[in-house]
Amino acid sequence: MIINDKQVPISLIAFDADDTLWDCQGHFNEVERQYQQLLGTYATPEKVSQQLFLTETANMPLLGYGSKAFTISLIENAIAVSNGRVTNDEIYHIIALGKSLLQIPATPLEGVVDTLRLLHDNNQCPMVVFTKGDNLDQQQKFLRSGLSRWFDDIIVVADKTPKEYKRLCQLFNTDISQMCMIGNSFKSDILPVLSLGGYAVHIPYPLMWAHEKTEVRSHPHLVSINDFRQLATVFGCIDK
Repeated sequence: MIINDKQVPISLIAFDADDTLWDCQGHFNEVERQYQQLLGTYATPEKVSQQLFLTETANMPLLGYGSKAFTISLIENAIAVSNGRVTNDEIYHIIALGKSLLQIPATPLEGVVDTLRLLHDNNQCPMVVFTKGDNLDQQQKFLRSGLSRWFDDIIVVADKTPKEYKRLCQLFNTDISQMCMIGNSFKSDILPVLSLGGYAVHIPYPLMWAHEKTEVRSHPHLVSINDFRQLATVFGCIDK
């Protein structure tokens, strides 16, 4: 890995999945837009979304992340904002919206396939997908993406805590000081790794889930890029 024009030895490269390898937030945003319309007789779109955010936040310690947890929050919130007047048909529609998120195509973002091929062929260290959420949902998206050939494994955790990053390194018999995490969320993908002494590459995505928003700042162990294809230069696969 090349950072500040210096070569840094990396023995494990980890990638976030949603909104790093494929679009996910765009599908959630579309479901929320349809959800606002469905509940339009009970509350304004702004009120529906504000209450949904609060409901999701309250449910996270128990339900965690992912489409299934989101669907439960959609139903609970619909009952709350409608004061219990939401109909059976509307609940059925909400469930269908939630299920649609379990079938998103997980089409790789532009440049992902070619760049992963370069990284796989030019680096000798393992490459792994490290993501949070529902295990079955994330595994299925990974299979639908067609990217499994470039990775040694996919690890799904309930949340990306420093403890889980340490555990990931233990699984691959490496030290955090020789690991690089690549992702779009500064909060989940970047900050925990930097706090432990690891390296990270931040690739912002145009869409960001409200729960993942945090201040972005510089760090000696951090590289920020705007295009996934720039990873080929970061890891020395091609010259600048």
